[in-house]
Amino acid sequence: MRQRIVVTGIGGLCGLGNDAPSIWEAMREGRSAIGPITTIDLRDLKVSTASEIKVLPDHGIDRRRTVTMDRFSLLAVIAAQEAMAQAGLAINGSNTYRVGAVVGVGVYGAETVDENYRQLLINNKPRAAIFAVPKAMPGAAAGQVSMSLGLRGPTFGVTSACASSNHAFASALDQLRLGRADAMIAGGAEAPLTWGVLKGWEALRILSPDTCRPFSADRQGLVIGEGAGMAVLETYEHAKARGATILAELAGVGLSADASDIVAPTVEGPAAAMRACLADAGLNPEDVDYLNAHGTGTKANDQIETMAIKQAFGLHAGKLSVSSTKSVHAHCFGASGAIEMIACVMAIRDGVVPPTANYREADPDCDLDVTPNVARQRKVRAAISNGFAFGGTNAVVAFKAA
Repeated sequence: MRQRIVVTGIGGLCGLGNDAPSIWEAMREGRSAIGPITTIDLRDLKVSTASEIKVLPDHGIDRRRTVTMDRFSLLAVIAAQEAMAQAGLAINGSNTYRVGAVVGVGVYGAETVDENYRQLLINNKPRAAIFAVPKAMPGAAAGQVSMSLGLRGPTFGVTSACASSNHAFASALDQLRLGRADAMIAGGAEAPLTWGVLKGWEALRILSPDTCRPFSADRQGLVIGEGAGMAVLETYEHAKARGATILAELAGVGLSADASDIVAPTVEGPAAAMRACLADAGLNPEDVDYLNAHGTGTKANDQIETMAIKQAFGLHAGKLSVSSTKSVHAHCFGASGAIEMIACVMAIRDGVVPPTANYREADPDCDLDVTPNVARQRKVRAAISNGFAFGGTNAVVAFKAA
């Protein structure tokens, strides 16, 4: 019989707040964290809005460790600490090799890369900073989480652009089902608000000039944000044996590839991932009450995702409560799925569907129930979260009441 995998702790920080309860409260209220960029020098950037973490929480991490971290790794460790504290999972000699970490990162240590190129090319420094490579590498966050928490089990980074968090959840699920670990901390982190990254996204011409309006007919593009989210995942037997509070069950995952275009999504790939997720979780379409959409706010994404949801869920698509919380926390790339995990778990816990904020005008091509502007009371037995990325890499995760 296949192992049940449960969630016993969650943590996060982004523009909405510095912990998971604050993030969820803002999501429920539809309170947007998107606004003028204030934390970096914009220089000649045309993009001027984002979702920023204005002030980091007191994290207690020793400076000797923080000097080896890029910002994305620091965010990952802070979120992981919160999740582990809620889970009440103590790491010691008896379990250190049975607990690991998987962290999804869509970009890299952009702050480190920008600063080193500036020093080398503008200030004519003769060499890069000593920790440039270990700070910038996408796998750094997983390593830093393991070191900070004393985890010696399966530990690695996952990178698949905007699907990275959901691929991290899928990878951690596999480790637990295969018996390689009893518990895993999994999620994603991203700190893309640097001149170089924003300049690259500006060139794609899909950034909104003001805010993110998923599924609204007047949507103009995505907005970039920073943040991290983490979940402690355990086998059901392990969690019960130690008396842990179970928040929800990670019921299944579905993965697919479009094999079509590096940036343009298809309908078939996302639909296949959703169907695979339902099958893996043992769910029928009508068992799902809430769908946290990828919902970036671009013209193409929202229309294609609507078509894919209809293809995967059939007649039940019209009965789903759908929303995109990117309307309030923006698109945090590799961290998005992990922040949206908080929305799914808490929707199940509280019986509340968070809204799609900033919605102004119905789009006949996005005609599902997108929960416009106001949260809705609804019993949520199961929730799925979509993650679709450049490269056509799709990852969908399903949570249900435990």
